[in-house]
Amino acid sequence: MPRILYEDKDLLLVEKPTGVLSQEEASGGDSLPRRLAEKGLPVKPIHRLDRPTGGIMVYARTPQAAAALSALVGQHDRFVKEYLAVVSGVPDPKEGEFTDLLYHDMRKNKSFTVKKERKGVRLAKLSYCVLDTTDTPLGVFSLVRVRLHTGRTHQIRVQFASRQMPLYGDSRYGGVKGACLGLWSHTLTFPHPITNREITAESFPPTTEPWIWFKK
Repeated sequence: MPRILYEDKDLLLVEKPTGVLSQEEASGGDSLPRRLAEKGLPVKPIHRLDRPTGGIMVYARTPQAAAALSALVGQHDRFVKEYLAVVSGVPDPKEGEFTDLLYHDMRKNKSFTVKKERKGVRLAKLSYCVLDTTDTPLGVFSLVRVRLHTGRTHQIRVQFASRQMPLYGDSRYGGVKGACLGLWSHTLTFPHPITNREITAESFPPTTEPWIWFKK
């Protein structure tokens, strides 16, 4: 059974395991909505996480909640998503912002930073704070808390990789090979779609590599 972090008649906050789809696809495959439906909890997807990314997600349980949440997701000052990421090296400064123009190649399912605006290019912005740094047999890695101010495909992965700090396990963007991707959806804060009451929930990654490197 997926770990449920919050539940009421309108919505469900759930911890998505790595390797599981956040939405059902026509090609099939193991998905979180399917797992929930099998347990008698049908849901309506509102946002998504990449398959290799684990952590917190919110699903609607009613059409009214789905409509309100869908309108909210793009408002990043109200629908606040923070991630934990394990990146190569040490960001300098240890707290700051990245702003880039990103182009997503749908055929390759890969995003790229570009210099000029053109069709398909979108602004990407995030802020980050280094929480810890450690030296490992694979090199120096940092645990970083990231807040998204836009929601672009592979945004965190490509923005760090473009600065020679690819995420652990992210071979698509030049990271070292690993058992998992060093990216976790850590916290989610937003107003309840029906009551407007603030909802905050958090999820923590497993105690496996690379996360175990930062467990005190």
